[in-house]
Amino acid sequence: MTLRDEPGRLSSGPADASRLADLVETWRSAIAEFVALAREIPEDQWDLPTDLDGWSVRDNVAHTAHLEAVLAGAPEETVEVAEAPHIKDLGGLYTEQGVLARRGRGLPELADEIETAAATRLAELRADPPTDGAAAPPRTPAGIGWNNDTLLNNRPLDVWMHEQDVRRATGRPGGYDAPAADHTLARLGRALPMVLGKRVAPAAGTSVRLDVTGTAHSWSVLIGDDGRATAVEQLADPTVLITLSPEDFVVLAGGRRPVEATEPTYDGDAALGRAVLSNLAVTP
Repeated sequence: MTLRDEPGRLSSGPADASRLADLVETWRSAIAEFVALAREIPEDQWDLPTDLDGWSVRDNVAHTAHLEAVLAGAPEETVEVAEAPHIKDLGGLYTEQGVLARRGRGLPELADEIETAAATRLAELRADPPTDGAAAPPRTPAGIGWNNDTLLNNRPLDVWMHEQDVRRATGRPGGYDAPAADHTLARLGRALPMVLGKRVAPAAGTSVRLDVTGTAHSWSVLIGDDGRATAVEQLADPTVLITLSPEDFVVLAGGRRPVEATEPTYDGDAALGRAVLSNLAVTP
């Protein structure tokens, strides 16, 4: 999983190195939380369905094990994948291979694989810390052309999102006070100008503010005279103020559930607010 419309090239330097080190630590803590969660789930819940079509609790853990193993240097697995409604593109085919290669393994074994792979990669990252966000990392899933910035931003987001998939499926709410949660909400919210400007495309002068309750996350976007959407300082009187709980924001921006399964509030143009939320999914 990665956000669409990744940021452009970044400059190297001490500030970049520090920012990348923070991302590594956020990923490390996300892995620790995910592994701990996987180990507490009883066997009778391993095959519960999740919000990801076609994937069980076990499949979410297997997917995480696959990507962490590859990033730690394990060989890619090639597994025959039958057609399925939830496999829509080559990315879906790739991730499904990793899941199928681990079919039948229990959560303790998968948790061990994640922990071992992450320890290997963490040692590598600490021995040779990335200092340039625009530089190429040693490895990426399927050899995709991501730079350090994209990879290191994506991994804690991906791990935490799948942790939440597992938590919702097994009735274990939590994890919203973790560094990876703050990172993920911030990353998802950055896509709001794209959502409003490209997908909803309202008239010039239209503005939207989206607040996530109980957090510091709030984004305001304004459509300029040229039709472009721009993030602006917090608006006191937007065309519509959308308020969402953290979980509702995550399931909408993560493409997990439709608007009808959430409980947003709208202050102002409710039709515009619904259009924004209906187009909010920004992870493939």
